Amino acid sequence: MIVQVHDELVFDVLKDELETVIQIVKDVMENICKLNVPLKVSIAYGENWYEAK
Repeated sequence: MIVQVHDELVFDVLKDELETVIQIVKDVMENICKLNVPLKVSIAYGENWYEAK
C-alpha cells in the first residue's frame, strides 16, 4: 500500500499479481470484522489514479 486518502487505498502492484492482490484486499476488507451491515468493497485499477476512477 502506498497511501490512504480518506476512504481509498492506493497500491502499487505488478500486473501479473493484480488478480491475487484484488482477491486478498477484497477478502480482508470485507471480512475484517462481523457487523450487522455487511462491508462492501469496490476495486478499480489503472496505470494512474485518474485511470482507476
